Amino acid sequence: MDFALLNDEPVTDQESDLLGTGRAARELAKLVHDSRTSTPFTLAVDAGWGMGKSSLMKLVEAELRQGYRDVETVWYNAWTATGDDALEGLIKSVLARFDRRLLRRVLNRLDEQAVLVRAVQTTLTVAAAPFGAAGIVDRFWRDLSVDAKARNDMRQALRDVARQWAQSAPHEPSRLLVVFVDDLDRCSEETVLAVCEAVKIYLDVPGLAFVIGCDRSALGPSGLLRDLGPAGSAFMEKIFQTSYRIPVTGDEHIEAYVRRCAERSGVQQLLADDALVRLIAERSARNPRRIKRLINGFGLECSLNPVWERFDSEAVIRTLLLQHLYADFYRTLLAGDRSHRNAAWEFLDYRVARRVLSRPSVTPDGEAWQTTANHLTEHGLTAPALDDREEWGAVLARLEEYLPNGFPALERDQNFVTLVEELMGMPDATELVERLRRGVGPVATVESGEERPRPYAGAFILWVDDHPENNAEHAADLEFLGAQVAVAQDARQAERILDGPTRVDLLISDVARGRDGDAGFTALRRWRDSGRYDGPAIFYAGRITPNRESRCRELGAEITTSSAELYRRIDAVLRSGRRAPLPARPNARA
Repeated sequence: MDFALLNDEPVTDQESDLLGTGRAARELAKLVHDSRTSTPFTLAVDAGWGMGKSSLMKLVEAELRQGYRDVETVWYNAWTATGDDALEGLIKSVLARFDRRLLRRVLNRLDEQAVLVRAVQTTLTVAAAPFGAAGIVDRFWRDLSVDAKARNDMRQALRDVARQWAQSAPHEPSRLLVVFVDDLDRCSEETVLAVCEAVKIYLDVPGLAFVIGCDRSALGPSGLLRDLGPAGSAFMEKIFQTSYRIPVTGDEHIEAYVRRCAERSGVQQLLADDALVRLIAERSARNPRRIKRLINGFGLECSLNPVWERFDSEAVIRTLLLQHLYADFYRTLLAGDRSHRNAAWEFLDYRVARRVLSRPSVTPDGEAWQTTANHLTEHGLTAPALDDREEWGAVLARLEEYLPNGFPALERDQNFVTLVEELMGMPDATELVERLRRGVGPVATVESGEERPRPYAGAFILWVDDHPENNAEHAADLEFLGAQVAVAQDARQAERILDGPTRVDLLISDVARGRDGDAGFTALRRWRDSGRYDGPAIFYAGRITPNRESRCRELGAEITTSSAELYRRIDAVLRSGRRAPLPARPNARA
């Protein structure tokens, strides 16, 4: 498979437009042009992250440049500036679009009217020095932004410049300058307010129109600007005269977009199934940027991970969809738990058990009842009597305490259910999952360098796991950072280390060992009660269930399935003074 990455740049021409937004761009360009006698005004292009604001604005800009001789444009990315720099940068970007002779005339008149004491110096400098347009713009800003009075005069000067520029060309009724401001909702509060100040206070002049790309909800009272008072909120409301909310792309267009992205990246053979295309569109919330990132992920995995080579493409794409669209479940699937079947089969059995136990008025068939009974037994529960229907709901609630978090919600997600059913219905599915579990190891997070970092120097970590090879790379990372890591394969080995001369700063443990699904909890409870170990503990497990979370709270411990989260929690413990005794805990039984 020849794979090519899709870039994340906004569309700049109709040929590259895969979502069919050209019609909206043409209509918006015509609206802006035909409204030039109503300037100044501001139009917001409103949409969430990744929904195509920049692309639509680029297409509107292209339409204005190509179709209207009396329109000039300026593009300003607010994300590239901060605070007052944004105010200065936006005003200078607008000034730079005017010609030098016009700026000189305005500065000369300021001198003649004695608006500024320093205007004589300014005029002499501008007239005498061989400045280009950038030099004149810098001088204009320098002399008209020195204090509050000068900034008041700046607004009038900008009004004069804009009016003369608009009327200095043979267009009826006048020329129009359209200023595009992008990525405003990605900026800090300080930058947002500076841009809005530039737009409303200084550049709110005839001849100028603003098209601002932002998520209006992110700039509202409950978003980025939530700390603004009533006056500030009222000011923000005055910025935008109107908004165009980019609609969610319809089924036909978004599915065609997925297919075209797959074709351009070279993974189209993986998406021959229409149901998979629809699933990608829906689970990506019809977000073009997410779709591109998802397809890039497919291509990279299939190109670089040899584990996929011998498996059918339909199994590959369904597995990758689980990885990218249901990341928590995929992590549970790969981490595994030796006391249970793989998480995909476990989920399908849970689905049968839930369907049976949640409908006591319906008599289940023999196969469904047997699957339910086996599933309950696997989790240490006793199946209720077939005729004791009142207990079924309580048994289901207890079962869900022992299942990975998210199973009940996933059971209601028909896309997920179909995906897992189709994957596990393929002949090589179980082998594929096992290959992935063996082939996907922890990712090292430490890079070598000339100077070895040792932030954990002197720390002593006890890691208990009956399969220590699964954590070898993590342990090596921690030792590289200065920690000493002692490994124990069972509670007896761990106790010899705990009873030794070296004080343990952090305990990391699995939960299940062999057929004992609670081995880690049982051991820590014993060590807590005996006073053998009262320090911080992290369970690094293949699954998180409500029952496991409750047990961790009782034990004053944490639990995670994510290697990245494990590192964050280790870092928090080892940088916080380590082995501070924990507060008293309830003496609950394990």
